Amino acid sequence: MTRRAALLSLGSVEAVTLLETLTRTGTTRNLFRTVAIAEAFSWAGLLTGMYFKWIAETTEAGVKIFGPIHGGIFITYVVITFLASRSFGWNLKMTLLALASAIPPFATYAFEVWADRGGKLGVDRTQAAA
Repeated sequence: MTRRAALLSLGSVEAVTLLETLTRTGTTRNLFRTVAIAEAFSWAGLLTGMYFKWIAETTEAGVKIFGPIHGGIFITYVVITFLASRSFGWNLKMTLLALASAIPPFATYAFEVWADRGGKLGVDRTQAAA
């Protein structure tokens, strides 16, 4: 049974459309890069909030704001990583490395740069046309 047939059997035409859209290499590449960078920025916001909560002991607002934002982006990164893994044909080691990069602060950005330069995120269509 194909992936499309399996999703259709669940009765989710929207899910099939979304999956087909996201698995186009260019879209997946751009989405992965965007979410990886957003995850790194959300780490910065959360760490700033943690500084004001635990070190400066002035306010918990930063953690209350950036905690859920970072959590949501983290979950999105995990989902997009699995889509990218399938789209780009990553092996288990590469997929686990991408997932592990979400743990240390800012590592998703470093992984994204490394993977892009190494051709692990497909071909940039603007470079391919040149």
